[in-house]
Amino acid sequence: MTAGNSAEIKNFTPDIESRRGENLTRKVASFVLETEFDDLSEELLDLSKKHVLDGLGLALSGSVAESGHIVQEYLQNQNLSGETTVIGTSLRMPERFAAFANGIGVHADDYDDTQLAVGKDRVYGLLTHPTAPCLPAALAIAESGDRSGRELLLAYNIGVEVECKISEAMSPRHYQHGFHSTATCGCLASASAAAKLYDLDIDTTLRTLAIAASQAAGLRENFGTMTKPFHAGRAAEAGVVAADFAKAGWTATDKILESPRGFFQAHGGGYDLDALEGKLGAPWNFIEPGISIKPNPSGSLTHPGMTKMLELILKHDIKPEDVASVDVGTNHNMPNALIHHEPRDELQAKFSMEFCMAILLLERRGALPEFTDDVVNREDVRELISRVNFGVHPEAEAAGYDKMTTIIDINLKDGRTISGRADFGKGSPANPMSYDEVADKFRGCAEFASWPEDRTEAVIAMIRELEQVDSVREITALLAR
Repeated sequence: MTAGNSAEIKNFTPDIESRRGENLTRKVASFVLETEFDDLSEELLDLSKKHVLDGLGLALSGSVAESGHIVQEYLQNQNLSGETTVIGTSLRMPERFAAFANGIGVHADDYDDTQLAVGKDRVYGLLTHPTAPCLPAALAIAESGDRSGRELLLAYNIGVEVECKISEAMSPRHYQHGFHSTATCGCLASASAAAKLYDLDIDTTLRTLAIAASQAAGLRENFGTMTKPFHAGRAAEAGVVAADFAKAGWTATDKILESPRGFFQAHGGGYDLDALEGKLGAPWNFIEPGISIKPNPSGSLTHPGMTKMLELILKHDIKPEDVASVDVGTNHNMPNALIHHEPRDELQAKFSMEFCMAILLLERRGALPEFTDDVVNREDVRELISRVNFGVHPEAEAAGYDKMTTIIDINLKDGRTISGRADFGKGSPANPMSYDEVADKFRGCAEFASWPEDRTEAVIAMIRELEQVDSVREITALLAR
């Protein structure tokens, strides 16, 4: 499917004369309010707790990113005071600003989880980063209200589910024409989590969703800059603001999703009703098709290639000096997102297939210490980047956009070519990370933030049994200076 051809997206264009889809927003709001903790299966809880732990670790490492320092200085200059933790700092802010700062932190290193697409016309892994907008909003309200781990888990799962299903229903044109779905659909995740934790009624929840949707914005042209995580922070903040204004009596429409002038039509030119209506929690997105946890702090589209590249390097003991060139081929949507072919800083490197291949050859890993400005600009890194060729491969194109098929040919100086193909990377549902593996990732993020080891281990243990935690404040106390 080619973006922008209206004939090709006719199935997503709503029939404005039809009543099909009527009361869609009300059905979403009803799901938010009617879902209870007992509706969450043990499998769902185990999956979602891994993502909560992942998000908290990323907020820690994001707090020491350059973007984190700028946000912290900005907030300090506002002379604000509140009861809510900005993770990794001594700052206490009103809920909306803690959600904003922590949302930026979770997404700062582009190391956070990724929703997986279902439809063949979708760009696999390019829908939303669900935890970054949702968890910070839920955490801020839960901490301020002294809510339990059960209540946090419930609101978080509800928010993620709403975000993922709305993103799946949106016309693919939304993303392909430049909107960042984490920013747009993420507003509805944070709004849903806020509505649940505030115990809003149905009418107030409808207005919360509408106010949040009117704040939805974010453009993909800003990928590879600090503005990409800014999107996640604003989406987290938007839901809290929306709920606060709705509680105060602010008016808004009760049909923001399905209206001909509403969210779906304005942002994508339509939607697939069958992907959303009756699908919330049936099945939960965490269970099917799943949500991917990143093993590397780079764009999700690099991960199948990085997984296969490292496997080939270690299996064949390939050294940089042995390599004449590396050819990497994918479907055409992937170079459309991995736009930095000669990166000059760490943020651009996250969206550079060339850098990701080169750094694995040089260091045999690609973790937070490798994604720094100094490493990106090292002479040996830049020289090896010049030997990596990245483009479209017909076999990968034919595999469909619901996969991140990556085909690698490592051309050695002795004339041999070592090849491999991967459709999915480590951390995907096809090759998942265990809780212990996510805990190791959390430890790496905490170490990057120079966080005390005893606190790190206490958080890992507490999130493993999050539904038993009496107060979320026990967790945030371990994540504050």
